[in-house]
Amino acid sequence: MENLDVECAKLGEELAELADAKLLTDALAVLQEQGLYAFFLYLKVQKEKGEKIKELCTDFLEKTSGKNLLSLKSQPGYEFELVKTLAANLDDLLFARDLLLQAIMYGRYHAKVKKEA
Repeated sequence: MENLDVECAKLGEELAELADAKLLTDALAVLQEQGLYAFFLYLKVQKEKGEKIKELCTDFLEKTSGKNLLSLKSQPGYEFELVKTLAANLDDLLFARDLLLQAIMYGRYHAKVKKEA
């Protein structure tokens, strides 16, 4: 895997293609204040865009964590199962949160640049 900051930047660029800066800012605030589980629930409420963002973030976390998280998608309420799997090790949970925080920050910047262009 490449440098994780570069991977976060790539994810951020993909997120900016799906959502505007406001949605990404709101998702970032939820992630910072309430945590990973609330973040995934917030995205679930955002309908189609939120589901796509949630899918990108899940794929990203599976790639960076080395855990099989995609198999959890078939379970009802998989958001809770995903967080529970990551929370088995507090370092993994905090690392996942920090990576998503960075990626969403990059996504916000990409979205702002796209808006101004």
